[in-house]
Amino acid sequence: MKCSRIIAVIGLGYVGLPLAVAFSKHNKVIGFDIDEIRIKELSRGVDKLNIEKDQNLKNKDLNFTSDVAKLSEADFYIVAVPTPINESREPDLTSLLNASRLIGRNLKNNDIVVYETTVYPGLTEEECLPLLEEESSLICGQDFFIGYSPERINPGDEQHTLENTIKIVSAQDADTLDIICEVYSKIIKAELYKINNIKVAEAAKVIENTQRDINIALMNELALIFNRMDIDTHDVLAAAATKWNFVNYTPGLVGGHCIGVDPYYLTHKSLRLGYSPRVILSGRSVNDSMGFYIARCVVKELVKRKEINHSTNVVILGFSFKENISDIRNTRVIDIVEELEAYDINVQVNDPHVNKSDVFDEYNLTLTEIEQLDPADAVIFAVAHDEFLKDSWQLIKTLTKQNAFVFDVKSVLPRDEKLENIELFRL
Repeated sequence: MKCSRIIAVIGLGYVGLPLAVAFSKHNKVIGFDIDEIRIKELSRGVDKLNIEKDQNLKNKDLNFTSDVAKLSEADFYIVAVPTPINESREPDLTSLLNASRLIGRNLKNNDIVVYETTVYPGLTEEECLPLLEEESSLICGQDFFIGYSPERINPGDEQHTLENTIKIVSAQDADTLDIICEVYSKIIKAELYKINNIKVAEAAKVIENTQRDINIALMNELALIFNRMDIDTHDVLAAAATKWNFVNYTPGLVGGHCIGVDPYYLTHKSLRLGYSPRVILSGRSVNDSMGFYIARCVVKELVKRKEINHSTNVVILGFSFKENISDIRNTRVIDIVEELEAYDINVQVNDPHVNKSDVFDEYNLTLTEIEQLDPADAVIFAVAHDEFLKDSWQLIKTLTKQNAFVFDVKSVLPRDEKLENIELFRL
């Protein structure tokens, strides 16, 4: 039985598209995005980002549009646009504020607007709400109402899905909270965790990724220390994990649109309030440096082997920010590429998941097909895609020169299968 609410989802990326698909099984849904090319593709039942299976897009109650006027047909709005950072690592609120303006121009009495985008505590009510009122000439809390329900989408994770992950729901008042929970209960099988304070919900979301960022930063710093001691970091972690309360985190590159970004939203607000968050910023500094560190480790080994010359070639396997997805936003593999190129080393990158044209447009980098890679003096195993792990050392064998070496960023290559003539280094 269809719910009477007509839902508009603004932003059809990794957060918005799954929401639109899920709600369309119960409601009429308007999927809105300003990217007209993406709207045309989705309308044809094609998702080139591979977020949703194409057959899930073919629902008569799911309508994709870039026509702003169509938003006026909805009475329940969900904002799922990205909140990135700029080159100065400050919050870039352009998409969020523009989405608020567009919604405001279409708001009616008794409409509800729910934000799912990660922000700093207070942003929804301090920045977005005034724009909704300004554009609509309506009064929040009297004519329309707002809520905040942070996303917990983890791209590529088939275990923790939208439906079975606990959903935080908050609103400006108890009645609105009840309505929002009723709507979300149609698609969430797990618990709905109610919070009667929007700032608390915003804070809860932003610290989820900040906590993870800091824990990974600790592991990365341990890797830097243990490397100087000639100790394998993962051997140390495996031993420490035998204690019941040891928390398993591993070193590595921290990119993407969440963990590598969200902490800067919290530190931005903190600095505006006069407090410099030393632990968070220190962790960010460590994690942001790891790509350069990996590149320099490779350069040092090449120098040691006297193999840096005009024909030196390094192959990097993987470019997306994590395994088995196509998302290249804020990937820190680019730091490895740029640092190696600064030493005039030829760098070739292969990734079977990402879109080549997107990589070139975003990073001015041309990817190379696996069969066209030149023999490598070193291979950096940067992203543990299943395609790379399937062939593992046999793949390495086909890519390398005699007596080459491998830098395994995530320490996933089986050491007991290592080829005799290839040296292995791990983070």
